[in-house]
Amino acid sequence: MQARRWTRLLRAMNRTSGVARVERLLDEGVSRYDIDTALKERLVVRVRQGWVALPDADRMLVAAARCGVVLTCVTRARRLGVWVHDEDPIPHLGAVRERRYTKPHESVVHWGTPVVPRHPDALEDPIENALVMIAACEPFEQALASWDSALNKGLVTRQSLERLDLRPVARRILAECWPFADAGLETYFRPRLRWLRLPMYFQSWISGHRVDVLIGDRLVVQIDGGTHVGEQRAEDIRHDAELKLLGYHVIRVSYHQVMKQWHVVQDLIMRAVAQGLHLARSA
Repeated sequence: MQARRWTRLLRAMNRTSGVARVERLLDEGVSRYDIDTALKERLVVRVRQGWVALPDADRMLVAAARCGVVLTCVTRARRLGVWVHDEDPIPHLGAVRERRYTKPHESVVHWGTPVVPRHPDALEDPIENALVMIAACEPFEQALASWDSALNKGLVTRQSLERLDLRPVARRILAECWPFADAGLETYFRPRLRWLRLPMYFQSWISGHRVDVLIGDRLVVQIDGGTHVGEQRAEDIRHDAELKLLGYHVIRVSYHQVMKQWHVVQDLIMRAVAQGLHLARSA
């Protein structure tokens, strides 16, 4: 009988990612006696008044429950695999008016009413709330890259975002969104090179491989990340040679150059355009 009770408790805890409100457990048929016994036997630990967790539960969820907040903005986006620009990964949290709030050390706390209502059990925001927080928190280019990434991964659709009650800054980002940008950095090229008034294509397939950015007819820009080493680097070199044989001009830049030395990248592109390397050559 006792094993059956523990099974019911653990199943209920696992349905909430290992961190749960006591009220939720009671609603799922776990008795208060079983919860108290589990606490005494260290099967679960008390996080704060009304909340318990499994000993090996996600530490960020435990911290959110302890402080009475939800994970949101870039922190939530990163956990969903969305591209975020954060060199300093300080947690971004959402204050919940219905909970007693304790500000964690070294964190950013966002106030305001979420566009998607939060369930009382929630410790993480839905992607829509995270993106809206990013729009208000991050510089335009960085926020746009995260929105592009979320669309690219299919975590949200443009149509559903359009139906939300968004503030002007979020509406501006939504108007610029491009669901085909894959690496985040590609997004930066659109606003930064719009003044050239040249067509730009992202993630185009050429000779059996994607290229990050195609400017005009023949100018290819490839952005190297941290994985462009070893076999990946060898494949990149092979593909670059193939592109050149097909009449394309390839400019390969690094993550660091795009983020920290944009003037160098822009100068390379400007000089290539001035030489007509973006144009198809007639036979």
